[in-house]
Amino acid sequence: MSKELQDNGEYPAQMEPMLPSAEGANRRRLEDLAVDLVAKAHRLAAQLHPNIRTEVGALVRSMNCYYSNLIEGHNTHPVDIDRALREDYSQNPGKRTLQLEARAHIEVQAMLDGATPDKPPSLGELPASAAFIRGVHAEFCSRLPDDLLWIENPASGERIRVVPGELRQRPVKVGRHVPVSPGAVARFLSRFEAAYRAADLSRVEQIIAVPAAHHRLLWIHPFIDGNGRVTRLMSHAMLRDTGIGTSLWSVSRGLARNDADYKRLLMAADEERHGDYDGRGALSEAALAELCEFFLRVCVDQVEFMESILNAGTLLGRIEAWLTEQVTAGALHQKSFPLIREAFQKGSLERGRVPDLTGLGERQARNVLSQLIERGVMASSGHRSPVRLVFPSELAERWFPNLYPSST
Repeated sequence: MSKELQDNGEYPAQMEPMLPSAEGANRRRLEDLAVDLVAKAHRLAAQLHPNIRTEVGALVRSMNCYYSNLIEGHNTHPVDIDRALREDYSQNPGKRTLQLEARAHIEVQAMLDGATPDKPPSLGELPASAAFIRGVHAEFCSRLPDDLLWIENPASGERIRVVPGELRQRPVKVGRHVPVSPGAVARFLSRFEAAYRAADLSRVEQIIAVPAAHHRLLWIHPFIDGNGRVTRLMSHAMLRDTGIGTSLWSVSRGLARNDADYKRLLMAADEERHGDYDGRGALSEAALAELCEFFLRVCVDQVEFMESILNAGTLLGRIEAWLTEQVTAGALHQKSFPLIREAFQKGSLERGRVPDLTGLGERQARNVLSQLIERGVMASSGHRSPVRLVFPSELAERWFPNLYPSST
């Protein structure tokens, strides 16, 4: 027989408010931020050809994984992440483990982004549903090496196995916060799902709900481990469902770069209401609103950052500067840039256009294209197929400055 879960009888009302109220002091600022985020996210998406958005999206998924790992205290170098995607793993066991963790994250996010043909039914559910949340945990943890599926109870030293997709079976303490008892997790998730059902919220409320749900899921702490990762992936999926989240930007970059404020505000939102002027729920509405404002400002900042580095003129200028160095070093042909520019502007390059664009004979023109493919900046699905521009992580800092911290 399975052991009966400890249930302290907590009521989901202890998690209220689920959203900052319409009468709250910060509500107007939150609504203005939501509207600003919609406008800027749409402008970002519109400035690139769909094929280029796809290729940039692959790089941003790696970036998102890097910063999500950083929040967890795992510093996995972007080049090591790129190698993991090619199944080129380090001989160092610790580094290999982090590579496998990174690959697991990217594979799950690719499913959420629609970048893979197969997606389990659970990931097709609404992002705030218990089925989706458990599905993300299951998909991520099932891809981890065994040594990442064990945690240690700091009080007793007991080793506890993490079961993919399984809700928490024991009480825990996270810093000063004591999450609900394991027997209460399911009913709190039920209230969570109902509160953040998109069909019951206005467009602006759906956007404000993303940071509110981000905190409340961490507050419930539904799993014995992996809650932070699952919560950030859920937030990514919620942003996509609002129509503003895309694979072109990542809130995790902003959260990691403001890690102290992020964690301080999460802890503050755990607190009980501070008197009669702090909302009507059990938890502090003012603290929740402050977290929501911080989160949405981070989103706007990240969209603005990606818009600046993806500006067609400046991005092509940086690529051309890098290419000039490669030509000087004898690694690439001086006629290479017109091929890159064509692929960027039109989304792909027809092979028959290469001689015209380079002004070279057919054989020499093919050699120019082959050099670019061998260098890893262009790719094709077949010898006769159109060629597309790709963005290798090893060139990220040259082509997309400040995408990663300078220390990487």
